Amino acid sequence: MLLTRRVVCRSILHMPISRFLALPALMMLAALAVPQDNPPPKPNLRVSSGVADGLKIHDAKPHYPREAQERGIQGDVLLQATIDTKGNLANLKAVQGDPILVKAAIDAFKKWRYRPYILKGEPVDVDTMIKIRFHL
Repeated sequence: MLLTRRVVCRSILHMPISRFLALPALMMLAALAVPQDNPPPKPNLRVSSGVADGLKIHDAKPHYPREAQERGIQGDVLLQATIDTKGNLANLKAVQGDPILVKAAIDAFKKWRYRPYILKGEPVDVDTMIKIRFHL
């Protein structure tokens, strides 16, 4: 029998007093009862930056910030993002890089577009890492 809140509540009303001590356990089970029509969300697939690069249909070169040039700041910026089922970027996060360069990288990266990743004939969300290089 599937435990639902309705079943638990009905059984509590018709319970003899001797079993009333089991009430806290039943309440915990009721709280843990999960509706069967809402399965937990599946985690996104992870694809390499090379696979993601193959899906890219539009990119924009990042602008090297003047302040970074003047101060001689250079290096790589590592960004983590999700490519959604329409090819747009979501959940963009900087993982590594100088804060001045990170802002420029994110501004450019937001303009990038991808073809959706197809799995078993259906577009799916995928997570990837992107490295943007800033070198003088």
